[in-house]
Amino acid sequence: MKSFPDSKWIAAGLILITLLFPFLTDNSYYLNILITIFIFTIATSGMNMIAGYTGQLSLAHAGFFGIGAYTYGLLMAKAGMPFLVALAAAILLTGAVGAAVGIISLRTKGHYFAIFSLCVGVILLLVIEKWESLTEGVRGLLGIPIAKIGPLEFATLSSQYYLILCFLLLTSWINYRIIHSLVGRTFVSIRNSEELAEALGINVMRNKLLAFVHATVLAGLAGALYAGYIRFIGPDIASVEHTFDMLLYLLVGGIGTLWGPFVGTTLVTVGMQLLQSWQEYRMVIFGPLLVLIVMYLPYGIIGAIHRRRMKRVAAGQAGVPQEAGARIAMQDRRMAGGEVDA
Repeated sequence: MKSFPDSKWIAAGLILITLLFPFLTDNSYYLNILITIFIFTIATSGMNMIAGYTGQLSLAHAGFFGIGAYTYGLLMAKAGMPFLVALAAAILLTGAVGAAVGIISLRTKGHYFAIFSLCVGVILLLVIEKWESLTEGVRGLLGIPIAKIGPLEFATLSSQYYLILCFLLLTSWINYRIIHSLVGRTFVSIRNSEELAEALGINVMRNKLLAFVHATVLAGLAGALYAGYIRFIGPDIASVEHTFDMLLYLLVGGIGTLWGPFVGTTLVTVGMQLLQSWQEYRMVIFGPLLVLIVMYLPYGIIGAIHRRRMKRVAAGQAGVPQEAGARIAMQDRRMAGGEVDA
């Protein structure tokens, strides 16, 4: 008997609920929370691709989020470009900057790469903040026009909800296809051992760069959607603090898992909302919580659920032939190495 429902049925149920949600309630507060969750799930899924699946912890993610947001905002507010053109330009520019940064930074490894990317994130924040003639500096960019596609105008909260939900579903499907493809398995092999991957003939640098650019493109897309939703952006959206927020979402949900970014972003965002009256002390609460998660749930919530499911399957087949038992044990060892795709 199955103890856990199939993840495809869970996905179908969640998609149905999110599609029907605006019909179930017109409470703008709930819709705003869900829109925020959708946007930051897209951004966090990009961080998951480079940190969780490829094993390269990039701490410049908020900087790329800011590039996407400002490119979109400037093209919409100052150049008067159409929504889709501005969105495409934001994604392309973020990807191009990501490729340029990746070519240099990915030559370093481990802690050096994390420190290098952290410095890149700080530089991107300073460029956005100090280039006042273009970005308006600390005053921020005001009056970003409402998104329009032909005669279709996304002026209401529910229409923006569905627009951003469409991008979330699209990026989730793309990530799913990548993770379950040869490219995704190549990323995992690099994460497990770069030396072994090179010995097998894998071009490690090219694949790491591919994962890095994909991550920055998702950050740029999320930033552009955020700018279109809020319609006012300031340089603080590119601050390192937001990078650590996304890292928190990833650690809570499950790094290296497909569902981790959504689960982590949802739980932490809702938790933050519940602790609004304790705003000054929220990090005092989340700090110890994060330590406990790292100690007792090192694979995050989704990783822990997946490991438990694998152990139950192994225990339920305790009397199976030796060959099958060995196969299950091999799956468990893959889990121990963090190779999960729940």
